[in-house]
Formats: sequence, C-alpha cells, structure tokens
Amino acid sequence: MTTAKQAPRANSVGQDRIRKDGPLKVTGTAPYAYEQPVKNPAYLFALTSTIAKGKIKSIDVAAALAVPGVLEVMTHENAPNLFAKTDNELYILQNNEVHYFGEYIGAVVAETPEIARHAAGLVRVEYGAEPHDTHFRPDHPERYDPRRINTGIPSNSSQGDVEQGLAEADAVVDEIYTTPYEHHNPMEMHSVIAQWDKERLDRVLGLLGDRPHLLIHDASQGVAFERLMLAPVLGLLPQQIEINSPYVGGAFGSKGIPHAQVMLAVMAAKLLPGRPVKYMLTRQQMFRSVGHRLTTHQRFRLGAQSDGTLTAIAHDVQQSSSRLKQFAEQTVNATRHLYAAPHRETSTRMVPLDIGPATFMRAPGEFPGMFAQETAMDELAVKLGLDPIELRLRNKPSTDPESGKPHSSHHLDECFSEGARLFGWDQRRSAPRSRQEGEWLYGMGVASASYPKQMTLATKASVKFEGGKYHVAIAAADLGTGTWTTLTQIAADALQVGEEDIALQIGHTDLPVAYLAGGSTGTYNWGSAVMVAAVNFRSKYGEHPKEGDEAQGGTHYPDEAKQYVMDAYGAHFAEVKVSTVTGEVRVTRMLGVYDPGRIINPRTANSQFIGGMTMGISAALHEESYLDSRFGHVVNSDFAGYHIAANADAPDVQACWVEHPDPMFGPTGAKGIGEIGIVGVPAAIGNAIYNATGKRLRQLPFTPDKLLD
Repeated sequence: MTTAKQAPRANSVGQDRIRKDGPLKVTGTAPYAYEQPVKNPAYLFALTSTIAKGKIKSIDVAAALAVPGVLEVMTHENAPNLFAKTDNELYILQNNEVHYFGEYIGAVVAETPEIARHAAGLVRVEYGAEPHDTHFRPDHPERYDPRRINTGIPSNSSQGDVEQGLAEADAVVDEIYTTPYEHHNPMEMHSVIAQWDKERLDRVLGLLGDRPHLLIHDASQGVAFERLMLAPVLGLLPQQIEINSPYVGGAFGSKGIPHAQVMLAVMAAKLLPGRPVKYMLTRQQMFRSVGHRLTTHQRFRLGAQSDGTLTAIAHDVQQSSSRLKQFAEQTVNATRHLYAAPHRETSTRMVPLDIGPATFMRAPGEFPGMFAQETAMDELAVKLGLDPIELRLRNKPSTDPESGKPHSSHHLDECFSEGARLFGWDQRRSAPRSRQEGEWLYGMGVASASYPKQMTLATKASVKFEGGKYHVAIAAADLGTGTWTTLTQIAADALQVGEEDIALQIGHTDLPVAYLAGGSTGTYNWGSAVMVAAVNFRSKYGEHPKEGDEAQGGTHYPDEAKQYVMDAYGAHFAEVKVSTVTGEVRVTRMLGVYDPGRIINPRTANSQFIGGMTMGISAALHEESYLDSRFGHVVNSDFAGYHIAANADAPDVQACWVEHPDPMFGPTGAKGIGEIGIVGVPAAIGNAIYNATGKRLRQLPFTPDKLLD
C-alpha cells in the first residue's frame, strides 16, 4: 500500500517556474491534434465554394473518384444526415445552398494528403450564383439591433441626457474610429482527427449500452464546451463523444468553439467507420472558415468641463455580421465602466453580410472599443491642454458608472504612476513635432487598459492519490499560456506538497468538466476548482491518504462577490518614431503596467502580457484583411499579404505589475491577464504617433499611406 508523505507547505504560487511542457515542445515531442498517434489514417482535403451566395446546380466527382488512392468524395448528395440545427455554422452539407465564399461544400478523403488535394482539384462544380452583399457600410439599410451582445449584456444603454451633457461641456470630441477585418494566425493551423467506433456504428443504434462512439483529437480551447456544442447537431449524447486536446499551438479565440472543419472531418469519418480521418487546414483556408475579428465603425463623443471632468460619453457602434450566424461583439462594454460621467449612452447595430461567421479574437469587443475610447480621451486631453494621464485619473469612478456597485479592486492610478516613473513620462514633450532626429520624429503616448471578469459555466476538478502522487484532473486547456505549469503550482500549494508530487491531467473530456480557455477566465476559474478539490481531499483523508483515495470540488466565489464589479486594469505606454520620408512607424519602446490580482507564475504571466502587447503592435501597424466585395473573398489570405509583427517590430516590450490579490475572483486571488495586455495598445501607439507628428489617426492599421497624405 502506498501512503503519502507529509510535507511542509510548498509555497509554489508566486514563484518563477519554467514551463512544465517546455522540454516537450522544444524537442518536438508534445503531440498536437494532427500528431496524435492513430492507426491507418485517411486524409481529408476540403472542397470549398467559389461564390459568395447561391446554389450548387451540379457537382461532378467522377474524375476525383477515379484517382488511385481516393477513398471517398463527400458532398451534400451523400453526406450523413445531421440531427438538430442548433448551430448554423456546424450544420453543413445538408442541402445545396452556399452562404459565403470558402464555405465547405464537400471533401475528398484519400490514402495520403497529396492524393486528396490533387483529387479535390478534379471535382467540377456548377453554381447558380445569386446577388450577394459583402460590402460593409455603416448606413446599411438592413442594419439591426441585436438586443444582446457577446457575454449576454444588452446592446444599448442610457443614463442621463447625452445631448444635454455635450451642450454643457467646455470641450467636445465627436469623431469616427474604424477597425478592419482581422484573422487569427496561430502557429498551429486548425487540425482535427475524427474516428467512429465501427462495431458500435454497425450495430442497431439507440439501444442502451450500444450507442456509437466518436473520438476526436482537436486543437481546442475547451473540450467540454466543444462536446456540448457538437452533441445535438450529431444527435448524440455528450458521453458518446470523446475529445482529446492536451496541447494547442496558439489560438487567440479562434479555437474557442468548434468550427465547420470539425464537423466536416466527423462526417467524412462516418462514411469510413473505424478509420481515423485527419484534416489540417492550409494557411489560406484559415482565412475562410474558422472565424475572424469583425470590422467596426464607431462614433465616439466626449464632453468635458475645462478642468477635464467628463460631462457626457456616447459610443455608437456599427459592426459586421454573417447572415448565416450572428456574432455581436461587446465593443461598447469598456465604455460603460471605465470612466465616470453623469450622461452616458451606448448602442450597437449589426450589418448583415454574406460572409463567414466571426468569432472571438483576443479581447473580443474590448479591443476595438478601447481603441476608439482611448484615442478620443487623448484628443480631449489635447483640446483641454491637460496631461493625458491626469485626464484619465480625474475621471476614475469611485463606483461602477453603469451599476453603481463598488469595485472589488481598482488600482489603475497605481498602474499609471508606476508606469510613468519607469517609462520616463516626465521627459515627454506635449507639443507635436518637438523631437526630431534625422528623418525620424519621436513621440510618446499612453492608454488605459480594462477587462471585466466574465461569467463562466460550472467547472470541476478532482484529486486522486495513486502511485505516490496526487493526480489532479480537470478538462482545462493550455494554448501556450502556461496552464500545465500554473495549475501544478496551485495544486501543490493547496495540497501542501511539492510540485514534483503533482501529476496534472488536462485537455480530455473524460476529466471533470471545465469551462473553456477564453475571456481571461482560465487561471482563476480552473485554479479555484483545483483548490476546492484539494481542500475537500485533505478534509476527507487528512495528511496520509491511501492508494485510490479521491475527492472532487468545483469553482467557488464568495457570495458577496455579486455585490461588486470585478475588472482587471492596466496602463500602456508607447514610444514611436515616424519617418518623415516614408511615413513608416516603428515602436521603439513599450511598457505595460497591470493590476492583475495575484500572479501565479511571474514567468508565464510576463509571457502573456508581452504576447498581448506584441499582438496589439501587430494590429496597430500591420493587420488588415482585405475583403473583395465583388467576390466575397479575402484577397491577402497568406503571410505574403497579411502582415503580422516580427521581432523587429517589437524591439523593447516590457511588462510589470502592481500585485493586489483580489479574493472576489475566488481563492486564487488572481484576475484574468490574457486580454488585458492588448486592449489599450493600438490607442497608445496612435496617441504616440500624434505626439510625434501632429497627425491624428483614427483608422487601424497605422500604415505609411495614412501619414503621407
């Protein structure tokens, strides 16, 4: 019999630890979804539409089927029937309709990926094209009020009288800010392996104990959430679907929910029962069917007295949406909470288009919304002749402006004061074009950062003593964010043992159900469940458990947490230089100072903050997906045309934090940090460009042409 050793408290939380998965990843031995070992796999290559709207009149697959090594060609004519249309994005190949360019219309499955791709090029499709509309315009005649936006909050809000507040103001800002379509481009393309149990599928279905079983290896931000979404469409019980995703090579929101490629592989595998079907998207296909950041047109109005006190805030947003499936970002959310003003108003309208569905992209909603808000605040500071930091701090609310609730913690002022000291803000020259070295104009800019605590579904964890180790199990995900490491640290402290005594299991639907890795909820949500499970384990078995002893626990937040508004905060500082010859913008320095609650691991936290800032630099200077409205496709759908930040674009990016554990976020005291690193970055860079050149840019990205006209 194995018994546990008694150990002193580990004190792992807060310590700098290298990543537990690091050695596996640098040696190439961490198996991602496409690399999971399976026997005798078949390979899929997708058939996608080349029109934006219409119907398939005919589809000739004869030439493809004649290619040696082709196993099956699946189209709407022979695809398995789906059960429930609970998600339009997943309900594919059930008819001949085409809803957007690049939509899946079939698949070729073959012995090798090369054969599948070659045969796919031999399939001939005749379309009946219909008039389509893919051109985003804020005055679109069919724009509509979605009523609710992402996270379930109302699309509109109003307090006081904005027009009165603007009339009473000594200074007013009334401008339009726009953000473009952007696409996720993680290093690991979306990939999936699907396999049905042949024996169970061949037997009569529906009998108790004789139900079909589906195994999926997927690049997923949340296997439990994915299973719940797939089950009704397939007509299966959740327990009939097994999903495995221990390692994910980047996601940024694009792998938060299952997209159509998962269903495509699952349906193709059903035509070849017992045989695993593998599909990895090409980089070009990543721009078609796995989501994108929608485009926005934002009118932002501010009114203020001469001392900088805000009298009115109004934020009106028009944003794109797919006709097939709505995704309405919470672009107005930060506007409702960050600054105080007696007169406030926000609204959201969607523009329906014949395009693929949008999805979460790092800091959905808050990212484009804070670009508008923090640029407008800088413009107001210029009009009033105030320091931009001083203007923001004068309007820091004592309670939440929307609800009137107190904040659980709010250290934005500390972030600004510490950041100003470290960055050398006192050296900034307020007048534009005051510092020039050769062809380069230099300037500094600043912006606030804010991201709310998101509501999450129930999350559970278990602790089992086996083989001399504590096996901690939870269906969490590691997207490269450090989950393998941080949950091990949390578990070690909660059980009062060393990290070497913890055996963590994540990324599988057989484990206790966990909410997905999204909305900056992972560490405090999963960590809370792990801590509660550990407490329950110790309470039940003490310091000397026996082999096989096990206990579970779920997330816990204090009852009084509902009485508070719980946000994470930060301040972004940027220095840029702008060429007077070419209009090129280079970020020379960037600093982020954050109020993230308790930091579990300084190393992985620093990586998250710097990663967010680098992604923000990329969006500020480069990223824009050009959608050709004549055909409905993204023109620059590869890295030759879609530019992302390289090392040279982020030479000196640093992060630090002011650590104030927040117990209202649960027993970890940690807030979310995944999104807070990006939300204010483009505004800080744009404000620095103004400080350098005197030219105000209100349209992302800040490309040279916008500085030379």
